[in-house]
Amino acid sequence: MSKIDDFKEFVKKNPNLIEYVKKDEMTWQKFYEIWDLYGEKDNIWNKYKGEDEFDDSDYSWAKILAALKGVNVDTIRKNIDGIQKAITLFQDITKKEETKKPAYEPRPLYKRFED
Repeated sequence: MSKIDDFKEFVKKNPNLIEYVKKDEMTWQKFYEIWDLYGEKDNIWNKYKGEDEFDDSDYSWAKILAALKGVNVDTIRKNIDGIQKAITLFQDITKKEETKKPAYEPRPLYKRFED
């Protein structure tokens, strides 16, 4: 069986792809290239098959907790403190610049420059 025949079988298994081609959202050439590059079991097809892109089997509570165990809270706290200090410094600088500017006082109309 050739690759094209395999791709035709894949399309027969997933008739939703036909709708994307009819609506001119995709072409058969693009579908074939995606199929050739990624294969038919890749998550890229979830969008076109009408399935959710988020696969529950990939994310379990155990994996999430394992990822959170590797987080160093002290490092995060130090980074947040540094960001807060930078924001405070920026606010102080902008406040000082605002107070340094003298208020504009228009010259009275009855005075001349020589007065």
